[in-house]
Amino acid sequence: MLLLALAADTLWGDPPNRYHPVVLLGHWMNLGERLAPHGASARLTWGGAWLAGGAALAGAGAALLPRHPLAQGLAASTLLAYRSLDRAVAEVQTALHAGDLSEARRLLSWHLVSRPTADLTANEVAAAAIESLAENLSDSLVAPTLAYLMGGLPAMAIYRLSNTADAMWGYRTERYEHLGKVAARLDDGLNLLPARLTALLLVVAAEWHWGRGTAAWRIARRDAKRTASPNAGWPMAAMAGALDTTLRKRDHYTLGDGPQIPDAMLLGRARRLAHTTWLLGGALLAMGSYTTSLL
Repeated sequence: MLLLALAADTLWGDPPNRYHPVVLLGHWMNLGERLAPHGASARLTWGGAWLAGGAALAGAGAALLPRHPLAQGLAASTLLAYRSLDRAVAEVQTALHAGDLSEARRLLSWHLVSRPTADLTANEVAAAAIESLAENLSDSLVAPTLAYLMGGLPAMAIYRLSNTADAMWGYRTERYEHLGKVAARLDDGLNLLPARLTALLLVVAAEWHWGRGTAAWRIARRDAKRTASPNAGWPMAAMAGALDTTLRKRDHYTLGDGPQIPDAMLLGRARRLAHTTWLLGGALLAMGSYTTSLL
């Protein structure tokens, strides 16, 4: 089933937005925000309750789908997002290669990051795209497939709800500090294992391509804790070590210490590494799914 899901995501990508389950999950979170009460304590309680209600609906909806492997595989493919991730990064790479910095900034902001991009240099745009690619390998591929191994399609749907909720509400601002706290903590917990597994897969891929597995692991272990997230730093730092580069987010963190300058060419190498990581992860997780089915 997982092999079918991975293949369908790679070949066809996402369905139209009006039918996309992750878009529907986003609508659920938007509705919860519009209905949220005022007051810190009330918003904290509401955010947790709304997330729990969404998890129940997502899990129940997934459980009601036909059990046929084809139906399950196609449904699972809509909860993966590797093709759309690679396409988004490729668009930024193309704009950078053409020297169109304003378009590269726009695409980066539209597809990949929530940070301000208006004053980023070309190298900073490339670095941010590389970081987002690494982080989302975990969020969009490894984590949802691990969730499937642990609890089937319902667990996969619940994970995607958690990840969507964190992406929409997980900010330390006056608006979201309390409303999104449960979502942020849940997402942190659910990604503890996937983020570290993604880093290990990047290490193996780095060794395969350039013999840089040891360097990637060294940087991952040293720099993973430099990010505010307890998880995102692992794949991002591993990617920095694999590419022998330094990834910086102004006033926040520096990952890696390599001399390679982030640019369109290095972004292409990052995509190549991500492809290999996708193959490794897909094979490993599909084997896990097959083994689980025999038990």
